[in-house]
Amino acid sequence: MLAAFVRPVLAEPRAPSPPVRVWWDWVLVGALLVTAAGEAILRSDVPSRPLATAVALLVLPVLLWRRTQPLLATAIGFGGAMVLTIPTVVDGVDVGLSSMVGIVLLPYALYRWASGPEALIGTAIVAVPAGLGLAATETVGDLVGGAAFLMASFALGAAMRYRAVARRREVQQVRTHERGELARELHDTVAHHVSAIAIQAQAGRAVAAADPAAALEALAVIEAEASRTLHEMRTMVRVLRDGEAADAEPVEYGPQRGIDDLDELARMSPLVRLRRTGDLAGLPQPVQVAVYRICQESVTNAIRHALHATRVSVEVTGDAGVVRLRVHDDGEAARPATGVGYGLLGMAERAKLLGGSCRAGPDPAAGWTVEATLPREVPR
Repeated sequence: MLAAFVRPVLAEPRAPSPPVRVWWDWVLVGALLVTAAGEAILRSDVPSRPLATAVALLVLPVLLWRRTQPLLATAIGFGGAMVLTIPTVVDGVDVGLSSMVGIVLLPYALYRWASGPEALIGTAIVAVPAGLGLAATETVGDLVGGAAFLMASFALGAAMRYRAVARRREVQQVRTHERGELARELHDTVAHHVSAIAIQAQAGRAVAAADPAAALEALAVIEAEASRTLHEMRTMVRVLRDGEAADAEPVEYGPQRGIDDLDELARMSPLVRLRRTGDLAGLPQPVQVAVYRICQESVTNAIRHALHATRVSVEVTGDAGVVRLRVHDDGEAARPATGVGYGLLGMAERAKLLGGSCRAGPDPAAGWTVEATLPREVPR
């Protein structure tokens, strides 16, 4: 059981990026040194004042390095405390100055900033003079109060360290979520527009000789899709770089795609047939975006991969509590049944984030089918 406790402690690294020192560190140490000097001059009741003053003036400045060198600072601070504790234990007289109370910050810094091995060694260093000093305490109240005061310093340092670790994990989770969202948006946007460009290019090449006017129309569509893709890519890049430069171009955020934009998918290819039924009004924006992106990715995959397809049907149905969508093509399922691409992964992630589900695969009848069920209400 002891090994199970010690092993993770030994693996604990130092807390990252400790501040070297801040302005109030200088104020604190300066105030303690002035107090120590004042006690050395005015307190005639302190035995061995030269020794107590020398220890205080040597020990208190190490508080400036308590974050960057917590173990060394603890060793020096409580080493000085050990020098003052020995006369207390041997002769029963307290030779310490009141300003030495500042070293209580060292156990806090030890548990807040040090690595696991340093914390264990530092705890042992603190325990020796603290234990001797508490053992020489004459009253139970002083014993309990002193022990509680020291333990509070350790506990506060550990609590602040745990809070900082939890905060870093939370930030990392948010960044991971944002990267996943960006990857899905980037994949869906680029794949959709590039597929439309490829389709129009194939159509233009097929009719170029017989109908030059139709070929020019295909080129116009290609130009529009390419410009739109470039614009959306630049918008994403500006969002990522927003705030890096003072003179950066302001980002113009466009509305997210939704149910009303599904008609665009029908214009990608004459094979696409769109059908909307049920109650689709008043859906939250995240649900609308997920419906559009899943349908967009499914239609794009069908046009790119389905061999000899004659129809790509898109059905979106609003039921009580859920929105169902189904995209089916009747072509040969050239896509592998094993292995998951980024598009299929992105569709599944979108549905899962909203508390829904998405399934894609070969249809038993023929072709390929994507089915998704999304809740009408966004989970909080």
